[in-house]
Amino acid sequence: MRFDTQPILENQKFVLFPLQENDFAALYAVASDPKVWEQHPNHDRWQEDVFRVFFNKAMESNGAFKIVDKDTNEVIGGTRFYDYDQETESIFVGYTFYATKCWGKGINSSVKELMFDYAFRFITTIRLHVGANNIRSQIAVARLGAAKTGEDNMAAPGETPRINFLYEIDKETWENSRSK
Repeated sequence: MRFDTQPILENQKFVLFPLQENDFAALYAVASDPKVWEQHPNHDRWQEDVFRVFFNKAMESNGAFKIVDKDTNEVIGGTRFYDYDQETESIFVGYTFYATKCWGKGINSSVKELMFDYAFRFITTIRLHVGANNIRSQIAVARLGAAKTGEDNMAAPGETPRINFLYEIDKETWENSRSK
C-alpha cells in the first residue's frame, strides 16, 4: 500500500480535505487574525501577501489540508504532512494553525490523532517543528507524547530563518499511549 500524503481524513467531528487553490479565501479568513500568529516565528503571516506565499508553498507540498468542522461545515484551520522520507520511514506533521475560537477545545489533539493514526500505517517516526517561542504549540506537541530531540535553524520558503525545536514520536510510543 502506498503512503498517500493527501487522503481525506475524517472522524466524528472533523474532516481534513486535501487543500485546493479555491480554498484560499476560506483559509485566509482564519489566518488573517494576527493573534493566530502571535507566538509563531513568522508573526506577519496574517498579512494577505505573506499568507499567499505560505498558501502557495502548502499547495506545492502535496501534503496540505484544510480542516473543516463537520457540525458547521466551517473551515477552522490548516495543517500538512511534509518531508516524507521513505528510507527512514519518517514524515513531518506541521504548519498547523486554527481559528482562535477553536483554541483550548481539544481540536488539535483530535486532528493530530487522525493524522498520526493514518501516517503510522506507513511509517515509524513522526517529526514536528515548533517555534522556539511558541509555548502554546510546544505544550500541545508534548501532550501528544512527542519528545524534544533538537533544534533547527530553518525557514519556510521565502521567510527569514528562525530557531525551531524538533520533536519526535515513534509508532510504538504512539500505540502505547493509545492503549491506555
